[in-house]
Amino acid sequence: MDILNYLDQEWVPALGCTEPASIAYAGLTAAEQLNGDPESIFLTVDPRIYKNCHAVGIPHSGHKTGIKWAATIGAFLDNSGAKLECFRDINDEALTKAGKLIDTGNITITVDRSKTNLFIHFEVSNKNGKGSCIIEGAHTNITKTLKGTEIIFEGKNQENAKSNAARTWANTLSTKEVLAIVKNMGPEAHQKIKEGAYLNRKIAEHGLTLFPKEFVKMISSDSLTRISGLVCCGVYARMWGEDFPVMSIAGSGNKGIVCSVPLVELEKEWKISSKKFEEALAIAMFFTSKTTEELGTLSAVCGCSNAAGIGLACALVYLMDGGATEISYAINNMVGNVTGMICDGAKIGCAMKTMTAVDSAFRAATLAINGIGIPVEDGIVGKNGRDSLANMGRIAKEGMLQTDDEILKIMESKL
Repeated sequence: MDILNYLDQEWVPALGCTEPASIAYAGLTAAEQLNGDPESIFLTVDPRIYKNCHAVGIPHSGHKTGIKWAATIGAFLDNSGAKLECFRDINDEALTKAGKLIDTGNITITVDRSKTNLFIHFEVSNKNGKGSCIIEGAHTNITKTLKGTEIIFEGKNQENAKSNAARTWANTLSTKEVLAIVKNMGPEAHQKIKEGAYLNRKIAEHGLTLFPKEFVKMISSDSLTRISGLVCCGVYARMWGEDFPVMSIAGSGNKGIVCSVPLVELEKEWKISSKKFEEALAIAMFFTSKTTEELGTLSAVCGCSNAAGIGLACALVYLMDGGATEISYAINNMVGNVTGMICDGAKIGCAMKTMTAVDSAFRAATLAINGIGIPVEDGIVGKNGRDSLANMGRIAKEGMLQTDDEILKIMESKL
Protein backbone atom coordinates (compact mmCIF):
# COMPACT_ATOMS: atom_id res chain seq x y z
CA MET A 1 0.00 0.00 0.00
CA ASP A 2 1.19 3.53 -0.74
CA ILE A 3 -0.30 7.01 -0.44
CA LEU A 4 -1.83 7.02 -3.93
CA ASN A 5 -3.57 3.67 -3.40
CA TYR A 6 -4.75 4.90 -0.03
CA LEU A 7 -6.22 8.08 -1.54
CA ASP A 8 -7.92 6.10 -4.31
CA GLN A 9 -9.80 4.08 -1.69
CA GLU A 10 -10.41 6.63 1.05
CA TRP A 11 -10.52 10.11 -0.57
CA VAL A 12 -13.39 9.62 -3.01
CA PRO A 13 -16.25 11.76 -4.41
CA ALA A 14 -19.89 11.39 -3.39
CA LEU A 15 -23.08 13.28 -4.20
CA GLY A 16 -25.39 13.45 -1.23
CA CYS A 17 -25.09 11.23 1.82
CA THR A 18 -23.31 7.99 1.00
CA GLU A 19 -25.81 5.63 2.66
CA PRO A 20 -28.94 6.73 0.72
CA ALA A 21 -26.84 6.78 -2.45
CA SER A 22 -25.76 3.23 -1.71
CA ILE A 23 -29.38 2.16 -1.30
CA ALA A 24 -30.33 3.88 -4.55
CA TYR A 25 -27.42 2.19 -6.31
CA ALA A 26 -28.65 -1.19 -5.05
CA GLY A 27 -32.18 -0.30 -6.16
CA LEU A 28 -31.28 0.67 -9.70
CA THR A 29 -29.10 -2.43 -10.02
CA ALA A 30 -31.98 -4.64 -8.85
CA ALA A 31 -34.39 -2.87 -11.23
CA GLU A 32 -32.03 -3.54 -14.15
CA GLN A 33 -32.85 -7.23 -13.71
CA LEU A 34 -36.59 -6.58 -14.05
CA ASN A 35 -38.74 -6.36 -17.16
CA GLY A 36 -40.80 -3.18 -16.74
CA ASP A 37 -41.12 -0.74 -13.86
CA PRO A 38 -41.05 -1.97 -10.26
CA GLU A 39 -44.44 -2.33 -8.59
CA SER A 40 -43.16 -3.26 -5.13
CA ILE A 41 -39.96 -2.95 -3.11
CA PHE A 42 -38.62 -5.18 -0.36
CA LEU A 43 -35.58 -3.68 1.34
CA THR A 44 -33.52 -5.10 4.20
CA VAL A 45 -30.64 -3.11 5.69
CA ASP A 46 -28.32 -3.24 8.66
CA PRO A 47 -29.17 -0.97 11.63
CA ARG A 48 -26.65 1.76 10.85
CA ILE A 49 -27.52 2.06 7.18
CA TYR A 50 -31.08 2.54 8.37
CA LYS A 51 -30.04 5.26 10.82
CA ASN A 52 -28.09 7.18 8.20
CA CYS A 53 -30.93 7.06 5.67
CA HIS A 54 -33.80 7.84 7.98
CA ALA A 55 -34.00 11.60 7.59
CA VAL A 56 -31.26 12.78 5.26
CA GLY A 57 -31.93 14.91 2.18
CA ILE A 58 -31.62 13.61 -1.38
CA PRO A 59 -29.99 15.79 -4.07
CA HIS A 60 -32.01 16.70 -7.20
CA SER A 61 -35.24 15.55 -5.55
CA GLY A 62 -36.79 18.83 -4.46
CA HIS A 63 -35.56 18.12 -0.91
CA LYS A 64 -37.20 14.75 -0.49
CA THR A 65 -35.83 13.01 2.59
CA GLY A 66 -35.59 9.59 4.12
CA ILE A 67 -35.08 5.94 3.35
CA LYS A 68 -38.38 5.40 1.49
CA TRP A 69 -37.63 8.12 -1.02
CA ALA A 70 -33.99 7.01 -1.42
CA ALA A 71 -35.06 3.45 -2.14
CA THR A 72 -37.97 4.29 -4.41
CA ILE A 73 -36.14 6.91 -6.44
CA GLY A 74 -33.24 4.50 -6.87
CA ALA A 75 -35.54 1.88 -8.36
CA PHE A 76 -36.37 4.29 -11.22
CA LEU A 77 -32.82 5.38 -12.05
CA ASP A 78 -30.82 3.64 -14.75
CA ASN A 79 -27.17 4.70 -14.67
CA SER A 80 -25.39 2.03 -12.66
CA GLY A 81 -22.03 3.48 -13.69
CA ALA A 82 -22.69 6.56 -11.60
CA LYS A 83 -22.55 4.53 -8.38
CA LEU A 84 -22.58 6.95 -5.40
CA GLU A 85 -23.30 9.88 -7.73
CA CYS A 86 -26.46 8.22 -9.08
CA PHE A 87 -28.74 10.91 -7.64
CA ARG A 88 -27.41 13.25 -10.31
CA ASP A 89 -29.64 11.36 -12.78
CA ILE A 90 -32.90 12.09 -10.93
CA ASN A 91 -35.50 13.63 -13.23
CA ASP A 92 -39.19 14.51 -13.05
CA GLU A 93 -40.24 11.15 -14.45
CA ALA A 94 -38.32 9.23 -11.78
CA LEU A 95 -39.73 11.44 -9.02
CA THR A 96 -43.30 11.03 -10.30
CA LYS A 97 -42.99 7.26 -10.53
CA ALA A 98 -41.35 7.07 -7.11
CA GLY A 99 -44.14 9.15 -5.56
CA LYS A 100 -46.83 6.94 -7.07
CA LEU A 101 -45.14 3.79 -5.78
CA ILE A 102 -44.86 5.29 -2.29
CA ASP A 103 -48.58 6.12 -2.42
CA THR A 104 -49.41 2.46 -3.12
CA GLY A 105 -47.78 1.41 0.14
CA ASN A 106 -46.01 -1.45 -1.64
CA ILE A 107 -42.71 -0.74 0.08
CA THR A 108 -41.46 -2.97 2.89
CA ILE A 109 -38.37 -1.90 4.81
CA THR A 110 -36.89 -4.09 7.53
CA VAL A 111 -33.82 -3.80 9.75
CA ASP A 112 -31.71 -6.91 10.22
CA ARG A 113 -30.17 -6.46 13.65
CA SER A 114 -27.93 -9.49 13.13
CA LYS A 115 -25.94 -7.54 10.54
CA THR A 116 -23.05 -5.78 12.21
CA ASN A 117 -21.48 -4.51 9.00
CA LEU A 118 -22.86 -2.60 6.02
CA PHE A 119 -25.63 -4.65 4.39
CA ILE A 120 -28.31 -3.87 1.80
CA HIS A 121 -30.64 -6.44 0.21
CA PHE A 122 -32.85 -4.69 -2.35
CA GLU A 123 -35.58 -6.61 -4.16
CA VAL A 124 -38.03 -5.23 -6.70
CA SER A 125 -40.92 -7.03 -8.35
CA ASN A 126 -43.80 -6.67 -10.78
CA LYS A 127 -46.10 -9.02 -12.66
CA ASN A 128 -43.17 -10.07 -14.87
CA GLY A 129 -40.89 -11.25 -12.08
CA LYS A 130 -38.26 -10.11 -9.58
CA GLY A 131 -34.84 -8.53 -9.52
CA SER A 132 -32.52 -8.20 -6.55
CA CYS A 133 -29.16 -6.83 -5.52
CA ILE A 134 -27.05 -7.34 -2.40
CA ILE A 135 -24.38 -4.86 -1.29
CA GLU A 136 -22.10 -5.76 1.59
CA GLY A 137 -19.17 -4.29 3.44
CA ALA A 138 -18.62 -1.17 1.33
CA HIS A 139 -21.10 1.28 -0.19
CA THR A 140 -20.68 0.12 -3.81
CA ASN A 141 -19.61 -3.46 -3.19
CA ILE A 142 -22.21 -5.61 -4.97
CA THR A 143 -21.85 -9.25 -3.95
CA LYS A 144 -24.89 -10.67 -5.76
CA THR A 145 -27.50 -9.77 -8.35
CA LEU A 146 -30.38 -11.99 -9.37
CA LYS A 147 -33.04 -12.02 -12.08
CA GLY A 148 -35.76 -14.07 -10.48
CA THR A 149 -33.83 -16.99 -9.04
CA GLU A 150 -31.10 -16.85 -11.68
CA ILE A 151 -27.79 -15.57 -10.35
CA ILE A 152 -26.55 -12.88 -12.73
CA PHE A 153 -23.51 -11.96 -10.69
CA GLU A 154 -21.91 -13.32 -7.56
CA GLY A 155 -18.60 -12.10 -6.26
CA LYS A 156 -16.46 -11.59 -3.21
CA ASN A 157 -16.20 -8.47 -1.10
CA GLN A 158 -13.54 -7.03 -3.41
CA GLU A 159 -14.27 -3.34 -2.87
CA ASN A 160 -14.75 -3.91 0.84
CA ALA A 161 -11.39 -5.68 0.92
CA LYS A 162 -9.73 -2.72 -0.83
CA SER A 163 -11.33 -0.20 1.51
CA ASN A 164 -10.50 -2.28 4.55
CA ALA A 165 -6.95 -2.72 3.33
CA ALA A 166 -6.45 1.05 3.05
CA ARG A 167 -7.93 1.69 6.47
CA THR A 168 -6.11 -1.21 8.08
CA TRP A 169 -2.86 -0.01 6.54
CA ALA A 170 -3.42 3.47 7.92
CA ASN A 171 -4.11 2.05 11.36
CA THR A 172 -0.88 0.04 11.40
CA LEU A 173 1.22 3.15 10.81
CA SER A 174 2.89 4.87 13.72
CA THR A 175 2.61 8.64 13.93
CA LYS A 176 6.24 8.97 12.89
CA GLU A 177 5.56 6.81 9.84
CA VAL A 178 2.53 8.93 8.92
CA LEU A 179 4.63 12.07 9.16
CA ALA A 180 7.33 10.55 6.98
CA ILE A 181 4.80 9.48 4.32
CA VAL A 182 3.09 12.84 4.05
CA LYS A 183 6.37 14.74 3.90
CA ASN A 184 7.45 12.65 0.93
CA MET A 185 4.25 12.71 -1.12
CA GLY A 186 4.62 13.20 -4.86
CA PRO A 187 2.87 15.86 -6.95
CA GLU A 188 -0.01 13.55 -7.93
CA ALA A 189 -0.97 12.97 -4.30
CA HIS A 190 -0.65 16.68 -3.50
CA GLN A 191 -2.93 17.58 -6.42
CA LYS A 192 -5.60 15.02 -5.52
CA ILE A 193 -5.66 16.21 -1.92
CA LYS A 194 -5.90 19.88 -2.88
CA GLU A 195 -8.65 19.40 -5.47
CA GLY A 196 -10.81 17.51 -2.98
CA ALA A 197 -10.32 20.11 -0.27
CA TYR A 198 -11.44 22.98 -2.50
CA LEU A 199 -14.40 20.93 -3.70
CA ASN A 200 -15.54 20.67 -0.10
CA ARG A 201 -14.97 24.38 0.45
CA LYS A 202 -17.52 25.09 -2.31
CA ILE A 203 -20.39 23.36 -0.53
CA ALA A 204 -19.48 25.13 2.71
CA GLU A 205 -19.57 28.50 0.98
CA HIS A 206 -22.92 27.61 -0.59
CA GLY A 207 -24.22 26.53 2.80
CA LEU A 208 -23.73 30.06 4.11
CA THR A 209 -26.53 31.19 1.78
CA LEU A 210 -28.97 28.79 3.45
CA PHE A 211 -28.64 30.27 6.93
CA PRO A 212 -30.26 33.39 8.38
CA LYS A 213 -28.26 36.60 8.46
CA GLU A 214 -28.18 36.50 12.26
CA PHE A 215 -26.32 33.18 12.23
CA VAL A 216 -23.87 34.34 9.57
CA LYS A 217 -23.20 37.47 11.60
CA MET A 218 -22.72 35.44 14.77
CA ILE A 219 -20.15 33.11 13.24
CA SER A 220 -18.19 36.11 11.96
CA SER A 221 -17.40 37.21 15.50
CA ASP A 222 -14.00 35.47 15.64
CA SER A 223 -11.82 33.16 13.57
CA LEU A 224 -12.61 29.91 15.38
CA THR A 225 -16.36 30.48 15.34
CA ARG A 226 -16.20 31.47 11.67
CA ILE A 227 -14.34 28.32 10.70
CA SER A 228 -16.49 25.96 12.76
CA GLY A 229 -19.60 27.74 11.47
CA LEU A 230 -18.45 27.34 7.88
CA VAL A 231 -18.08 23.59 8.43
CA CYS A 232 -21.58 23.57 9.93
CA CYS A 233 -22.93 25.28 6.82
CA GLY A 234 -21.26 22.78 4.49
CA VAL A 235 -22.60 19.76 6.36
CA TYR A 236 -26.05 21.31 6.57
CA ALA A 237 -26.11 21.86 2.80
CA ARG A 238 -25.04 18.29 2.18
CA MET A 239 -27.54 16.79 4.61
CA TRP A 240 -30.29 19.01 3.14
CA GLY A 241 -29.58 17.48 -0.25
CA GLU A 242 -27.99 20.40 -2.10
CA ASP A 243 -26.48 19.50 -5.46
CA PHE A 244 -22.79 19.70 -4.59
CA PRO A 245 -20.44 16.72 -4.76
CA VAL A 246 -17.95 16.37 -1.93
CA MET A 247 -14.81 14.39 -1.29
CA SER A 248 -15.41 11.82 1.41
CA ILE A 249 -12.86 10.30 3.74
CA ALA A 250 -13.26 6.92 5.44
CA GLY A 251 -16.69 6.47 3.88
CA SER A 252 -18.17 9.83 4.90
CA GLY A 253 -18.57 13.13 3.09
CA ASN A 254 -19.22 14.91 6.36
CA LYS A 255 -15.88 13.66 7.67
CA GLY A 256 -14.31 15.01 4.52
CA ILE A 257 -15.80 18.46 5.15
CA VAL A 258 -14.70 18.48 8.80
CA CYS A 259 -11.13 17.53 7.89
CA SER A 260 -10.63 19.81 4.92
CA VAL A 261 -12.62 23.05 5.20
CA PRO A 262 -10.86 24.37 8.35
CA LEU A 263 -7.47 23.70 6.76
CA VAL A 264 -8.44 25.52 3.56
CA GLU A 265 -9.35 28.54 5.67
CA LEU A 266 -6.15 28.36 7.69
CA GLU A 267 -4.03 28.09 4.55
CA LYS A 268 -5.02 31.69 3.83
CA GLU A 269 -5.39 32.99 7.36
CA TRP A 270 -2.10 31.59 8.71
CA LYS A 271 -0.28 32.07 5.37
CA ILE A 272 0.61 28.40 5.13
CA SER A 273 2.40 27.07 2.06
CA SER A 274 0.38 24.86 -0.25
CA LYS A 275 2.77 22.00 0.44
CA LYS A 276 2.30 22.13 4.21
CA PHE A 277 -1.47 22.59 3.89
CA GLU A 278 -1.71 19.45 1.77
CA GLU A 279 0.54 17.53 4.15
CA ALA A 280 -1.66 18.59 7.06
CA LEU A 281 -4.79 17.42 5.27
CA ALA A 282 -3.14 14.07 4.54
CA ILE A 283 -2.43 13.75 8.26
CA ALA A 284 -6.07 14.53 9.01
CA MET A 285 -7.12 11.80 6.57
CA PHE A 286 -4.79 9.20 8.03
CA PHE A 287 -5.96 9.79 11.59
CA THR A 288 -9.60 9.88 10.51
CA SER A 289 -9.05 6.50 8.85
CA LYS A 290 -7.23 5.16 11.90
CA THR A 291 -10.06 6.20 14.21
CA THR A 292 -12.72 4.91 11.83
CA GLU A 293 -10.94 1.55 11.77
CA GLU A 294 -11.28 1.45 15.55
CA LEU A 295 -14.89 2.63 15.65
CA GLY A 296 -16.26 0.86 12.57
CA THR A 297 -17.34 2.44 9.27
CA LEU A 298 -20.84 3.06 10.62
CA SER A 299 -20.67 3.48 14.35
CA ALA A 300 -22.75 3.98 17.46
CA VAL A 301 -20.85 7.23 18.00
CA CYS A 302 -20.65 10.29 15.76
CA GLY A 303 -17.85 9.74 13.26
CA CYS A 304 -17.62 13.44 12.45
CA SER A 305 -16.71 14.22 16.06
CA ASN A 306 -14.91 11.08 17.14
CA ALA A 307 -13.00 10.37 13.91
CA ALA A 308 -12.80 13.47 11.70
CA GLY A 309 -12.53 15.72 14.76
CA ILE A 310 -9.49 13.74 15.87
CA GLY A 311 -8.04 13.86 12.37
CA LEU A 312 -8.44 17.62 12.28
CA ALA A 313 -6.84 18.03 15.71
CA CYS A 314 -3.78 16.08 14.55
CA ALA A 315 -3.52 18.22 11.41
CA LEU A 316 -3.74 21.41 13.46
CA VAL A 317 -0.89 20.23 15.67
CA TYR A 318 1.20 19.73 12.52
CA LEU A 319 0.39 23.23 11.30
CA MET A 320 1.53 24.52 14.70
CA ASP A 321 4.87 22.72 14.12
CA GLY A 322 4.16 19.94 16.59
CA GLY A 323 5.39 16.38 16.20
CA ALA A 324 4.43 12.86 17.23
CA THR A 325 4.34 13.63 20.96
CA GLU A 326 2.02 16.60 20.55
CA ILE A 327 -0.23 14.63 18.16
CA SER A 328 -0.57 11.95 20.84
CA TYR A 329 -1.53 14.64 23.36
CA ALA A 330 -4.15 16.00 20.97
CA ILE A 331 -5.71 12.57 20.48
CA ASN A 332 -5.88 12.07 24.25
CA ASN A 333 -7.52 15.48 24.61
CA MET A 334 -10.15 14.63 22.01
CA VAL A 335 -10.85 11.14 23.37
CA GLY A 336 -11.23 12.58 26.84
CA ASN A 337 -13.69 15.17 25.53
CA VAL A 338 -15.92 13.99 22.67
CA THR A 339 -16.11 10.21 23.18
CA GLY A 340 -19.72 9.15 23.49
CA MET A 341 -21.35 11.75 21.26
CA ILE A 342 -24.00 9.50 19.73
CA CYS A 343 -24.78 8.87 16.10
CA ASP A 344 -28.53 9.13 15.55
CA GLY A 345 -28.26 8.98 11.79
CA ALA A 346 -27.37 11.36 8.99
CA LYS A 347 -29.55 14.47 8.95
CA ILE A 348 -29.31 18.25 9.11
CA GLY A 349 -28.67 18.08 12.87
CA CYS A 350 -25.22 16.66 12.09
CA ALA A 351 -24.23 20.21 11.21
CA MET A 352 -24.37 21.24 14.86
CA LYS A 353 -22.25 18.25 15.90
CA THR A 354 -19.57 19.10 13.38
CA MET A 355 -19.40 22.65 14.68
CA THR A 356 -18.75 21.21 18.14
CA ALA A 357 -16.13 18.83 16.71
CA VAL A 358 -14.16 21.61 15.02
CA ASP A 359 -14.22 23.76 18.13
CA SER A 360 -12.99 20.80 20.21
CA ALA A 361 -10.22 20.04 17.72
CA PHE A 362 -8.81 23.57 17.94
CA ARG A 363 -8.83 23.48 21.73
CA ALA A 364 -7.29 19.99 21.86
CA ALA A 365 -4.51 20.99 19.46
CA THR A 366 -3.75 24.28 21.20
CA LEU A 367 -3.38 22.52 24.56
CA ALA A 368 -1.32 19.75 22.99
CA ILE A 369 1.15 22.11 21.33
CA ASN A 370 1.73 23.62 24.77
CA GLY A 371 2.52 20.22 26.27
CA ILE A 372 -0.86 19.53 27.83
CA GLY A 373 -2.57 16.19 27.28
CA ILE A 374 -5.17 14.44 29.40
CA PRO A 375 -3.18 11.84 31.40
CA VAL A 376 -3.66 8.08 31.43
CA GLU A 377 -5.10 8.24 34.96
CA ASP A 378 -8.21 9.97 33.59
CA GLY A 379 -11.10 7.71 32.67
CA ILE A 380 -10.82 5.98 29.28
CA VAL A 381 -7.73 7.89 28.13
CA GLY A 382 -4.76 5.64 27.34
CA LYS A 383 -1.08 6.18 27.95
CA ASN A 384 -0.78 7.51 24.40
CA GLY A 385 -2.92 8.36 21.41
CA ARG A 386 -2.92 4.85 19.95
CA ASP A 387 -4.18 3.33 23.21
CA SER A 388 -6.79 6.06 23.56
CA LEU A 389 -8.17 5.28 20.08
CA ALA A 390 -8.38 1.59 20.98
CA ASN A 391 -10.27 2.45 24.17
CA MET A 392 -12.66 4.67 22.23
CA GLY A 393 -13.25 1.76 19.88
CA ARG A 394 -14.21 -0.47 22.81
CA ILE A 395 -16.75 2.10 23.93
CA ALA A 396 -18.26 2.38 20.45
CA LYS A 397 -18.28 -1.29 19.48
CA GLU A 398 -19.10 -2.89 22.80
CA GLY A 399 -20.13 -0.37 25.41
CA MET A 400 -22.76 1.47 23.35
CA LEU A 401 -24.58 -1.49 21.78
CA GLN A 402 -27.66 -1.07 23.95
CA THR A 403 -27.66 2.69 23.43
CA ASP A 404 -27.47 2.17 19.68
CA ASP A 405 -30.41 -0.22 19.77
CA GLU A 406 -32.54 2.24 21.72
CA ILE A 407 -31.69 4.98 19.23
CA LEU A 408 -32.78 2.67 16.42
CA LYS A 409 -36.08 1.86 18.15
CA ILE A 410 -36.86 5.56 18.53
CA MET A 411 -36.12 6.16 14.86
CA GLU A 412 -38.10 3.10 13.68
CA SER A 413 -41.14 4.37 15.56
CA LYS A 414 -41.11 7.47 13.34
CA LEU A 415 -41.13 5.65 9.98
